[in-house]
Amino acid sequence: MASQAALKKQQDLQTTYGNYKSTLQALAQKIGDIEQNQEEHKLVLETLEPLPGDRKCFRMINGVLTERTVKEVVPILKTNSDGLKKTLEELVKQYKGKQDEMEKWKKKNNVQVVQQPQ
Repeated sequence: MASQAALKKQQDLQTTYGNYKSTLQALAQKIGDIEQNQEEHKLVLETLEPLPGDRKCFRMINGVLTERTVKEVVPILKTNSDGLKKTLEELVKQYKGKQDEMEKWKKKNNVQVVQQPQ
């Protein structure tokens, strides 16, 4: 009977650990996607800013290519880039918080991660 309780506790610990790992992995994936998107915005802004404001440019909005001018597009891109930066900062905070939470949980439950040889 005692071994069943120990086995159940071990399974619960493994499940909780797996949940922490998958949450951290999902956050890391989102952070990577946003960093890539932010880099794309940066490159486009660096390309457009030196150009004259009345120059024609094209922008993809929900799969539709629209014609705009540089002076119309640059402020929108800056706003989007700022929003991405704030979102990125928030996700990094969440990631660090979840990582700290996992470390506290590991110490509290005396969990040691053992990698199985492959």
